[in-house]
Amino acid sequence: MKNILIIGGARSGKSRFARELALKLGEPVLFVATAEAGDEEMKQRIEEHQRERPLDWSTLEVTTCIGSHIRQKIGGARVVVVDCITLLVNNILCQHCDQSSEHIDASFIEEKLIIEINELVECIDQVDASFIIVTNEVGLGLVPANRVGRLYRDLLGKANQILAQHVDEVYLMVAGLPVPIKPTRLF
Repeated sequence: MKNILIIGGARSGKSRFARELALKLGEPVLFVATAEAGDEEMKQRIEEHQRERPLDWSTLEVTTCIGSHIRQKIGGARVVVVDCITLLVNNILCQHCDQSSEHIDASFIEEKLIIEINELVECIDQVDASFIIVTNEVGLGLVPANRVGRLYRDLLGKANQILAQHVDEVYLMVAGLPVPIKPTRLF
């Protein structure tokens, strides 16, 4: 089993590369989608992603608790594609912030995120399948102008670090090209 993290900016080719890797593994696939259609444009994006997936892949649409949901739905799948951690972190943040974002308990939200990511890591360790996990790198740009934006960036960075430490391979997507990050050779 091989576990892979694909990280990069928006529209860098992460999902396409994840699909290609899953197809190359040639095993039954469970696709885990974490997006919610909050508006018409997002609904169209989700439908586009659905059309791009092979028809024989199983799909699990879930916004949180993905580790336990994967264990329940894995069936005969030998490859799990999680697309994406970026939206998973957003879902957790939105669950625990009020609409005005004035009352934010950052340590509580971070605790909930760590629980979620650790449950995913446990799932990876327990399920007999390869995992391909998609996420965004949001820490390369400007510091967000508001508290919620900074918290989101920090939470996603923490999740990405935990996952990168746990997987066998990490690829950074740049302009549609996968750049291998892990394993690394320093000398």
